[in-house]
Amino acid sequence: MRDTQGSYFTGYVTILIKGDRPELFFQKCMDKGITVWNVRKLADDQCEGNIKLYDIKQIKELRRGTNYKINFTKRKGYPFLFRRFIRKKQVLIGLLLSLLLIIFLSNIIWEVKISGVPKDIEEKISKQLDSYGIHPGSWIFSLDSPNAIQQKLVEDVPELLWVGVEQKGTTFFLEGVEKIIVKEEEIKGPRNLIATKKGIIKKMYVSKGLPKVEVNDYVKLGDVLVSGIINGSEEEDETDKKAKKLELVAAEGEITATTWYEVTVTVPLKGVHEELTGNQEKKYYLRFGEFRLPVWGFNSPEYDHIHREINEENLKLFNWNLPVKIGESILSEKSTTEMNRSKEEAVQVGISQAKSELKLQLGPKAQIISEKVLQETTDNGKVKLNLYINVEEDIAEAQPINQGD
Repeated sequence: MRDTQGSYFTGYVTILIKGDRPELFFQKCMDKGITVWNVRKLADDQCEGNIKLYDIKQIKELRRGTNYKINFTKRKGYPFLFRRFIRKKQVLIGLLLSLLLIIFLSNIIWEVKISGVPKDIEEKISKQLDSYGIHPGSWIFSLDSPNAIQQKLVEDVPELLWVGVEQKGTTFFLEGVEKIIVKEEEIKGPRNLIATKKGIIKKMYVSKGLPKVEVNDYVKLGDVLVSGIINGSEEEDETDKKAKKLELVAAEGEITATTWYEVTVTVPLKGVHEELTGNQEKKYYLRFGEFRLPVWGFNSPEYDHIHREINEENLKLFNWNLPVKIGESILSEKSTTEMNRSKEEAVQVGISQAKSELKLQLGPKAQIISEKVLQETTDNGKVKLNLYINVEEDIAEAQPINQGD
């Protein structure tokens, strides 16, 4: 019968009915829609049959008001097996502890393998990994992501050109590529020094070549500053006339010029400044789908403003990801300050911002000499500045001389 399929999973019991014509009781059960099977008459006043576990309540209600007696003789199915298993507390606790131990050991780094680099660089990488907390015995959830570890290693180990980080089970694999530093060879052949931008020559230092400009000269982009063509020794030709032989050299020198830039910057008069105070609390939880089970840190901190950072990792069993994630929630105290600048303060902030951005663009050797506000407008709570900035910088660049000309 289809009604009895799956009864072992839901559980079923065998009941013994005692009384006058007990088979009539099973007939009443069927009339009420209760599934009954394997009905057998054991005696004139005894009848036995199977019913599903969840129908017991209806059976008891049906027996009320009758002279029948019910005895439960057999119990079969997974619910009864589970109950018997739960009653064996020692076995249950041992199994649970064993499972937790396996999960714990599966989420610890047991080996770190480094390949693709020489021994000395391998030792440097190993020391850096130790400083990051990555070593045999590390708890996987306390480590940064592989991408973050890659970036740190490339920054902290200058000899590395590239490094790949991969976690497989309880092993960390790192494959690196050594950086081969090739010094850019200077142009050995004849060359001139030309201007990379327009400006007014401020200082000159020429070690090789023939200067073509002087201090306070105005130059444009591409103008020759120092020529690599100079006059050599005198020699006599067939007509006994003395002529100077041209000599080609690689011009060298440093030409500092005053240059100028026009920069536009916008500064709001009102704004909100946020910063972390350094106070923080951590909470840990297990996540099953959308459900979160708190593990540590149950109280919320009494911060007025909170910055939340959440990190989650899958629990692992050997090489398999379990459908459970362990999460860390970092609650940091955040202070918020509203800023109301005057027009004069906004102008000073804008000038400082423009100078910083230009300095970053030109490099550390460039020096900002002066600045001037060309135009200043206020609109929609913002101050817009158009600035004229004077800079002193090296504008010389090498250009090979074409000897075929």
